[in-house]
Amino acid sequence: MLDDWLAFSLDGTPPAVDRGTVPGGRYRLLAPGLLELTPDAPAPHAHACVISAGIHGNETAPIELVGEWLARLEAGRSTLGAPVLVILGNLEAIRRGERFCTTNLNRLFRRDLDLSGPEPDRARELMSAVDAFFARHRLPRLHYDMHTAIRESRYPCFAVDPHAETRTTHEQWRWLAAAGMQAILHQHRHSWTFSHYAKHYHGAQAFTLELGKVRPFGENDLAALTGMSRLLDALLEGRPAPEGEIDSMRFFGVVTELMRQSSDFQLRFAETTPNFTEFAVGTPLAHDGEAGDIRVEDAPVAVVFPNAQVEVGARAALLVRACPPP
Repeated sequence: MLDDWLAFSLDGTPPAVDRGTVPGGRYRLLAPGLLELTPDAPAPHAHACVISAGIHGNETAPIELVGEWLARLEAGRSTLGAPVLVILGNLEAIRRGERFCTTNLNRLFRRDLDLSGPEPDRARELMSAVDAFFARHRLPRLHYDMHTAIRESRYPCFAVDPHAETRTTHEQWRWLAAAGMQAILHQHRHSWTFSHYAKHYHGAQAFTLELGKVRPFGENDLAALTGMSRLLDALLEGRPAPEGEIDSMRFFGVVTELMRQSSDFQLRFAETTPNFTEFAVGTPLAHDGEAGDIRVEDAPVAVVFPNAQVEVGARAALLVRACPPP
């Protein structure tokens, strides 16, 4: 199953057989990068789970984590107890070892998308697959979209909680604490990421999970992601997930977005600045040819996902502040 799916996804090798059995259920290779696992009978605690990795092609740790997870199932060390849609996202970018090919795939997950090109086409394919999967399986819905960050972080493992009407449950906070998440970042508006799609359109419990820093294949320390691995195993088997203390995590909310409004744009701090680094009032943050000089106002802020190399009109950083646990 795993070798055939990876060859189908990354090498374009058509599988001789596109379906078969695994302990506790069956699998289907739906398309390159799309694998569905269906249990013979869902376990009592089963969710309809979407697990995705490689939405950015150079984020290799989650891809390796998914490979080990599926290998345990194939070897009989796990038993399928929940329906799972496993996704490898930007296949061409994964092949190239690059973040994306023409544009950021993780900003394209909206049903009114009118762009053309490889990443928009892939976004539409993935949205359709998620829609069909959730329609087939009438269980509580869950989507974990696993990433790694392009820079260091004061909190190497953190979760982004997308903005949507669906309330995030305390159960999810306890699961994420046990999985090793050190911080939670609440989004303040619609962001059109893949996890946002599942939460906004399908009412799923959904998160973007940042699992350390971007590294090449073979250089990831998967032992540091043992908590996440245990959570994935529990979801696959449809059993209660490990729980931790919510107070072990720091919570942040987005204050505003630092936008690049012109081609004349510079961050006033190093792009290697770790995520969640705090800046005092008055600190210069950026210069923009249209917006002018941008400084910290009113109260200190921390920066997350700084990147001056984004397209004009795109977000160059999130400005966040600590907030109480929910």
